[in-house]
Amino acid sequence: MTGEKNKVGNMESIRHTQKKYCSRALIAAIVIGSIFIITDLKPVGKGLILGAIFSSVNFVLIGETLPLKLGKSKNKIFLLSLGSIVLRFGLLAVPLVIAIRFEQFNFIAAACGIFMVQIVILLEHLLQTISSIRKSKI
Repeated sequence: MTGEKNKVGNMESIRHTQKKYCSRALIAAIVIGSIFIITDLKPVGKGLILGAIFSSVNFVLIGETLPLKLGKSKNKIFLLSLGSIVLRFGLLAVPLVIAIRFEQFNFIAAACGIFMVQIVILLEHLLQTISSIRKSKI
């Protein structure tokens, strides 16, 4: 029974982390993309938002596949991991293909949007580090 409670607790923690970073990444992409759209750089804004949407979906898929790997044999873990990577890379290729095929999306912006969740995570940790350094100097 405690194993089930642990698993549920872990999933709650994973979902909280997903919600936190995905919502921040999407909000940032929408704000920055809107600025590009307002300044008449619509393909750049649309590409950034498109890439950020797929970045968020990719991040959620990472969290959803983690529990599937617990308690499995090495061969099953390998196959699950390989399948997960292929699925997620295929998913991340979608906004790039869309940006190549349609002029209303900028390819570079879509590629940058794909890294939106990672950028948000890095910025948060950078800000926390700067904050802790400032606090230690006081």
